[in-house]
Amino acid sequence: MPERTLVLIKPDGVKRQLIGEIIRRLEQKNLRIIGIKMMKFDSALADDHYSEHVGKDFYPALKDFIISGPCIAMVLEGRECIITVRNIIGNTDPVNALPGSIRGDLALEVTQNLIHGSDSSATAEKEIPLFFSPQELFSTSSPD
Repeated sequence: MPERTLVLIKPDGVKRQLIGEIIRRLEQKNLRIIGIKMMKFDSALADDHYSEHVGKDFYPALKDFIISGPCIAMVLEGRECIITVRNIIGNTDPVNALPGSIRGDLALEVTQNLIHGSDSSATAEKEIPLFFSPQELFSTSSPD
């Protein structure tokens, strides 16, 4: 089975109308969207998704941001999907993100950096079920 990852277009990406541009960049690398929905984080989902950050000084601002508006949640599938998505996304800090990456070209600041992608297989396995049931995923994969 091809690798899977979770991608979130955060409220700033939705508000700035960058959904299509972000999806275009991901699909151009032959990553397949097998689940997608527009949704709004509630407090409990924010705490579950960002569990490793709960209690840190910056967490209240992060939580306020992620629950501030709608997001696009997607599960992508493909060969070496996680590293491919991470490369397309770019560094967390847009100042250090390479030109050509989503954050390098489009993000404005560290805290509102448009997009999230799982950083490992273990993280993807934890994150995907927070947003999608197995019945909501439609694999279209063929052997890579």
